Amino acid sequence: MLKSFEATLDHGQVKWLTDQPNINNARIIVTILEETGPKIKRQLPPSIAGKGKTLGDIVSPVVDQEDWECLK
Repeated sequence: MLKSFEATLDHGQVKWLTDQPNINNARIIVTILEETGPKIKRQLPPSIAGKGKTLGDIVSPVVDQEDWECLK
C-alpha cells in the first residue's frame, strides 16, 4: 500500500513536516511541487460587489437543528 508523507528538501536533507515514517529501508518516489508566489486575492466583479446578504449568525446555522436532514 502506498503512503504519503509531507516533507521538504533543504540542501539535500529531507525535513519531515509531519511525523517521520517508522521505516528503515524503502523504495520511494519523490514528487517536486513548485514553489508558488503569494496567493492573488480574488475580487468580486463590480456587478455583484456589495450585494451579498448574511442570513444569520456566521457561527451558528441558519436553520434549526430539528430541520437538519442528516441528523434524522
